[in-house]
Amino acid sequence: MTTWLLRAVAVAAVVWIVATRIVREPAPPPPAPAIAAVPAPPPRTRHLLPDGRPRHTNRLARESSPYLQQHAHNPVDWYPWGPEAFARAAAENKPILLSIGYSTCHWCHVMAEESFDDEGVAAFLNAHYVAVKVDREERPDVDAIYMAAVMSMGESGGWPLTVWLTPDRRPFYGGGYYPPATQGRRPGFLQVLQRLEAAWREQPGTIDAAAADVVQRLTTQLAPAAGDVAPDPEMLRRAVAVLQGRFDAAHGGFDRRPKFPRPLLLDVLLRWHRRTADPEALAMVTRSLEAMAAGGLHDQVGGGFHRYAPDAGWRVPHFEKMLVDNALLARLYLDAAEVTGRDDFAATGRDVLDWMLREMADPAGGFHAAIDADSDGGEGRAYTWTAGEVTAAVGPDLAPLALAYFGVGAAGAEVDGRSVLHVVAPLAAVAAQLGLAPGDAAARREAVRDRLRAARDTRPRPHVDRKVIAGWNALAVSALVRGAQVLRDPRYMVAATRTGALLAERLRVGDRLARSALGGVASGRAVLEDQAAAAGAFLDLAELTGDPRWLARAVAHQEELDARFADAERGGWFRTPADGEALLVREKPDWDGAEPSGSALALRNAQRLHLLTSEPRWQASAARALRAFGPALRENPDHLAAMLAAVDFALDAPKEIVVVAPPGGDPAPLAEVAQRAFVPNRALVVTREGDDLAAVAALVPWVAGKTARDGVATAYVCERQVCRQPTNDPAELAAELARAAPLPEG
Repeated sequence: MTTWLLRAVAVAAVVWIVATRIVREPAPPPPAPAIAAVPAPPPRTRHLLPDGRPRHTNRLARESSPYLQQHAHNPVDWYPWGPEAFARAAAENKPILLSIGYSTCHWCHVMAEESFDDEGVAAFLNAHYVAVKVDREERPDVDAIYMAAVMSMGESGGWPLTVWLTPDRRPFYGGGYYPPATQGRRPGFLQVLQRLEAAWREQPGTIDAAAADVVQRLTTQLAPAAGDVAPDPEMLRRAVAVLQGRFDAAHGGFDRRPKFPRPLLLDVLLRWHRRTADPEALAMVTRSLEAMAAGGLHDQVGGGFHRYAPDAGWRVPHFEKMLVDNALLARLYLDAAEVTGRDDFAATGRDVLDWMLREMADPAGGFHAAIDADSDGGEGRAYTWTAGEVTAAVGPDLAPLALAYFGVGAAGAEVDGRSVLHVVAPLAAVAAQLGLAPGDAAARREAVRDRLRAARDTRPRPHVDRKVIAGWNALAVSALVRGAQVLRDPRYMVAATRTGALLAERLRVGDRLARSALGGVASGRAVLEDQAAAAGAFLDLAELTGDPRWLARAVAHQEELDARFADAERGGWFRTPADGEALLVREKPDWDGAEPSGSALALRNAQRLHLLTSEPRWQASAARALRAFGPALRENPDHLAAMLAAVDFALDAPKEIVVVAPPGGDPAPLAEVAQRAFVPNRALVVTREGDDLAAVAALVPWVAGKTARDGVATAYVCERQVCRQPTNDPAELAAELARAAPLPEG
């Protein structure tokens, strides 16, 4: 046990902290079961006292955040994050109780019902603390610092995040979900509040020493000294070896439980397979994608994926759905479809994109953030079925197929006696069991899905967090671009360009990208991951549309990113802009969470921009960042999956691809081949001779001089501006793009 933990024990007078492996993903808080024993009530009941009288409102009623609004009727005297709360804490010499969550967080709802709606807990909090609520999706910078603080104390990461601070915002104790009363080794929330309040009064020196120790740890962890390690193949080899050791051969995915999809790690394996032809790497990807698509993690009726599965076999999910997860998974399934030629992977990618368009689109533009796990008085009620409900929804003619194919009533996939739909066997096997022809079975399956979706749409719907988050929407744009490339569905191109225009033109506060919007009203400043993901989305749109204006926007956003976020001395980028709020530490993010780290996104943009523009400043920016993050890449490669993609890029001979059509000519036969191919380290330009080519060449100089040979569309594939023989033949182009440079030795 560390010195800090010994101090914490002295403060708390009881062993509260159980050292755990550090996890950077939210996990269900032990020892609670996957399905809450105390379900979150419908939102309307939180507005009422137990006797039915209207509950008073607190300061959070004035906030726009859906999460803060959910707590506007707690009897707790909440403050939003800001100087008013900190000034009061300092003036009254009270500690701060910081509670961080988000509106679709199931365990946040549970803790609110159990503790924050409790009059006794609220009375103690209001008397002895200044209580502050933060929406982590509006303030990821605040969340990242206090999440790191809590994990440095030995707790695993997750939400709700509960942290005790000094008035100057230094953390001295923290955890995640706290039950209302002691459960085993986890103390009850009120008990923790009481003991820490006593320690605040009686042992101020110990509290101050603990806070100082945490801040020192945060400074070392979140703003590390400059590194000077060049990227090398061993970083990729070690990452793959670690993933092989963590791989669950029986069920796919990594580790045992809880099971997160980890699309960024699977992308590393796809890239590794491309460079090495390693069959084991590809097998890990395909097994994982098969199992996730067949399991309850995948919404078999409505499309899209839930957040994670508490079990190893993906059977019963935590039912929350997040835009960012689904954007990354859609792109992964589509890339895997290109690598393997498997139609089922392409179908799953389409399923996710269609779910986004159908259920997540915001009328004002862009996509909503998330859908809650809870509805109708419990977690997952919107998604689970009884055999009777299935039969009533699909009719007796389709019921046998529906019940058999989706495992209704199967052991291990039930919640409170209700089934989570999952695919128990391939359709061909179920068809044979029922005596159906394969074609008839496929048609019946689609009819079953349509009827179940229609029936489910009549149920009470889960809460939707309608925030439009810049970075998440940028990742959605990139997924839609990939959908347009692989599936050749014009709906995805329309949605991608519309959301790209929102990011470029309307999701703004003044002349800067905003963090988010609600109801079309933008607010907050973008953090690094927003700015970097937006620039990357514009690069993807330039590749898809051939419109140089998207490339110009990407350049402008990356230039602004470097001006506001770059560490000019040590390389890399900070999460917050130079003129942002001064927090305890100015973090330089490297590890991935649910989304790629902003540093990895910015680094990959710089690499792509150098490949496109040949400008040395982008190459220098990428090289500095790679060396700065080199020690972390060497020590923890599997936690920096998105940055490993930049290592792969740096060790590759990236392809420069130009498809040129004559004026009025059709580049599509060649452009479609180039766009679909899984060539992640590339710059692709599709254009026509004349004014279009001239406009592109002004930004991409190596396009100049490329012509349509013999009056028909022509493709050029180059490496380091040395080009192979131009071709008019789509098959020849596909063969050339399939050729990958092997990893260098060393």
